[in-house]
Amino acid sequence: MKPYTRVFQGTAFTSQSPKEIQILKDHLFCINEDGMIEKMIAPEDKGYQALLDAYQGTENFQRLDEGQYLLPGFIDLHVHAPQWAQAGTALDIPLYEWLNTYTFPIESKFSDLDFAKNVYEDVVSALLANGTTTALYFATVHKEASLLLAEICAEKGQRGLVGKVVMDNPDQTPEYYRDADTVSALADTEEFILAVRELTKRTKQGVYPVVTPRFIPSCTDDTLKGLGELAAKYDTYVQSHCSESDWEHGYVQDRFHKNDAFALNDFGLLREKSVMAHCNFLNDDDAGLFAETGTAVCHCPISNAYFANSVIPIARFHSKGVEIGLGSDISGGFSPGLFDNVRQAVMSSRMLEDGVDTTLSAEERGVPNSRITINEAFYLATAGGGESLSLPIGRIAEKYVWDVQLIDTTLETAKLPIYDANEDLNDIFQKIMYLVRPENIREVWVQGEQVHSRKDR
Repeated sequence: MKPYTRVFQGTAFTSQSPKEIQILKDHLFCINEDGMIEKMIAPEDKGYQALLDAYQGTENFQRLDEGQYLLPGFIDLHVHAPQWAQAGTALDIPLYEWLNTYTFPIESKFSDLDFAKNVYEDVVSALLANGTTTALYFATVHKEASLLLAEICAEKGQRGLVGKVVMDNPDQTPEYYRDADTVSALADTEEFILAVRELTKRTKQGVYPVVTPRFIPSCTDDTLKGLGELAAKYDTYVQSHCSESDWEHGYVQDRFHKNDAFALNDFGLLREKSVMAHCNFLNDDDAGLFAETGTAVCHCPISNAYFANSVIPIARFHSKGVEIGLGSDISGGFSPGLFDNVRQAVMSSRMLEDGVDTTLSAEERGVPNSRITINEAFYLATAGGGESLSLPIGRIAEKYVWDVQLIDTTLETAKLPIYDANEDLNDIFQKIMYLVRPENIREVWVQGEQVHSRKDR
């Protein structure tokens, strides 16, 4: 019998398809030294009892308690790490005003590495505690602080994809907070890419550099072109904002006489490893370009409710073959947890389908076929995120990494309403998705290593 680093026994939920949940009841999950799921064995499979007999009672065996379940770790495709310092404030003002009054002043403080260290350690820990095992981060314009964020991800065991933000357009960025010029912006980005590539060589779960133009308004043409060339040269991930609000979408149309998607593509910024946040105002041609280039959409449902001026038609984009994942968008989104964003994704889709203007008839009020289910929203937070990043994450399946969150439904202070020992597991899954709070997340594992644990009961 092949030795495994760890063996878990319990029931897990994972996405079988965008609309279907697979229930792995009482399975054995065998993890190898690389942190990969090498084998999964169902109770009816040959060898189940022999493996159980060999491992139970050993220090590398873990049986889930009654009322505990496994979910894949969440994949947050859009986090502004420095904005954790302002989370929960100023969500009632327009995006342009919010950026200039709150966000840029906060982000400018990250030239101070001590300040940056405090905030970045807290945000990485907070996301891990909320079940987020992989995060795609915007840092700030500061190269050293951005590298510090990558180092903290590596140290705490989170799979971090980190970008040094680029913003050099003097017409749209404040003098106190921007790259000095195109040459320095590109040089700092290249040095950052090389430093993170060295860091990931000694990081088990992987830390990755990301080319990160903040969004088109904040960057000059030469800088956008240079960033596209760097992404191609080093085959890096790319992230930015795309067609987020009436203001941003309109700005790009005025400047380039085309939508964000085609403007970004002209600069080489839409590629297989690209993730674009928001994308509320994509039209069908834009969505087709995303599907053609392999660019993913990051849906940020809580943030969109405050700043996007619209509800994104997720169901329509999915039907066109666009890869889609989920993001918190701290701090445009107030919650560090994707559970809250999963729930909001379902609610927003129902509002889009039903409509909100009661002066219109039911036939005129909404957009038909717009709703998504809790199963689909869960897929966005897990498997959809993994596909968006082209990494073997987001599923509990053989040849995927052991990135999981262990959910305890029996806590006295956060007990889920499960009273029948034989309750349908599909119903239990739905209760988990709608009712779990952070304290229910008892353990978090990344690449086979435990990175978070709550022992209080």
